[in-house]
Amino acid sequence: MPATTSPATQGPYGFRVLPSAEAVPDARRRVIAVVRRWQLPLSEDTLGDVELLSSELITNAVTHAEAAFAVCVRWNGARLRVEVTDTDEQMPALGEAGTEATEGRGLFLVEALSSDWGVERDLAGKRVWFEVGSTAGADERLAARVRAAVPIVRVGHLPATA
Repeated sequence: MPATTSPATQGPYGFRVLPSAEAVPDARRRVIAVVRRWQLPLSEDTLGDVELLSSELITNAVTHAEAAFAVCVRWNGARLRVEVTDTDEQMPALGEAGTEATEGRGLFLVEALSSDWGVERDLAGKRVWFEVGSTAGADERLAARVRAAVPIVRVGHLPATA
């Protein structure tokens, strides 16, 4: 990280991750360490979200790419962005995980807890990213997303069962 970086922006800070499950905790800690070093205006709850979401994207790359990949962290003065670029050309999509499923909820968490997220084709394969902003409005945003995702059931109007 250059010493001349302005206080309004930070990064990019990037590093390579080997494709093993053992590499996930270290990569997640590196993301959080650099964000803390930058002293960004993010709450502890938001930092917890960054840690969780970073872990989700990194784990997906380990699981699906089966090759070394890159993690990049940057701050634009308003939002923190974490990107994971891997060689797998398969584009991830939000899926439907059953209540008993042990997989398939990662991108739902990314959707629910980030300010924005996306997937882009890259010369290497693809880049999956998320952004979080300062804590203003985070609780309201999450509550709205949960309300949108969970059907409303009123007493006396329960769906018929077969």
